[in-house]
Amino acid sequence: MKLYFGEVSGNSYKVRILLSLLKAPHEVVMIDMKNKGHKAPDFLKLNPRGEVPVLQDGSVVLWDSAAILAYIARKHGGEQWFPSETGAMAQVLQWVALAGNEIQFGLQYARRGILHGRWTAGTLEQGQAMGRVALDAMERQLQSNDWLALGRTTIADVACFPYIETAPESKVALEPYPGVIKWLARCSALPGWAKR
Repeated sequence: MKLYFGEVSGNSYKVRILLSLLKAPHEVVMIDMKNKGHKAPDFLKLNPRGEVPVLQDGSVVLWDSAAILAYIARKHGGEQWFPSETGAMAQVLQWVALAGNEIQFGLQYARRGILHGRWTAGTLEQGQAMGRVALDAMERQLQSNDWLALGRTTIADVACFPYIETAPESKVALEPYPGVIKWLARCSALPGWAKR
């Protein structure tokens, strides 16, 4: 397997986390985001969206972080990380969807706007409001659960982690979310959890 990633990309980071946790053999290719390596013609052949990450495994090429997490989990982690039973799978996927919706369009886009002056969807206030919807949902779950789904670590936790961890860079304080703060610490303490 080959992972094409960008150093500052939270979506790339979540894939690196899972690969590290599962000790899945892979090679990495750093894409030079500052010099628009993700928009180069050769890269666009891998991902027509011109974004990272991309996972290439033989003839399989995947360019969405949620799809990549599901693929790696089923190939290298099995039922623990992404269960096949319908109800359990749906419980995991609802948190993966939160990562791709409120977290991405809220916290990620607000962070990108603040750090890079690139506003692709809404204002800072709109991004922060969306991000707080995600944090509120997570806080409710984590008040009585250690993990987001099924009472154990799954790709739900991995998918949500990167842009929750960097919420302060979106000017969204985490102090009102003590359950989320404890969850971030639990995730980071897992053996094999990749650091930024």
